[in-house]
Amino acid sequence: MRYQAILFDLDGTLLPMELEPFAKIYFGALAKVLAPFGLTPETMFKPFWAATKAMMVNTTGKLNSDVFWETFSALTGVQREAVEPICDAFYNEGFQTARAATRENPLAREAIRIAREKADKVVLATNPLFPMAGQKTRLSWLGLAPEDFDLVTCYTSDRHCKPNPAYFHDICQRLDLDPAKCLMIGNDDREDMHCAIAAGMDAYLVTDCRLPDPENPWQGAQGTFAEMVELLKSL
Repeated sequence: MRYQAILFDLDGTLLPMELEPFAKIYFGALAKVLAPFGLTPETMFKPFWAATKAMMVNTTGKLNSDVFWETFSALTGVQREAVEPICDAFYNEGFQTARAATRENPLAREAIRIAREKADKVVLATNPLFPMAGQKTRLSWLGLAPEDFDLVTCYTSDRHCKPNPAYFHDICQRLDLDPAKCLMIGNDDREDMHCAIAAGMDAYLVTDCRLPDPENPWQGAQGTFAEMVELLKSL
């Protein structure tokens, strides 16, 4: 069967990384640019992650970006219109320091090239917790760009997050896709594999930077990134 779309997760899939060191560098760099607003890493930590969690469980119908800033502003008193432009600039500049917590993946561009040959659409299905600038910067570390995909999800365009199957349903609606004719490739048992299956898609687990679900470990198709590339070739 020719897939209508092949979807790729970014962090830990296309872009090898360990989440804890990445988050530590990222948060520290972001805290520095928000210091003029009276925020310190200590006072910013809980509001920031509360706002991020609000996006993760968003079922309000609002854009994830609106949910984030409403929550963050309510907890800190910092107004969105004052700080959002500074954050957008950060994702083009200061965010680059987080690259130190990632690794090279010379097969990433090859995987996208092959996927383009094997499917009608190729989607970057990274959890939409960042603005497009954040997605673009992380892709650049792989020699890729948003233009290499038919759709890149981000927090200003999406209203759900993984592991809510509605995230994948939204993608299918936007691109006129049949979920049963889509393949999701990711590294997270829960957010990628079980979520995609619940949405009606096929799923393949990349194990290099696997995030396991201890309560419900993924038992389906899986392998290293290199093995996944070979699978794409065989489609």
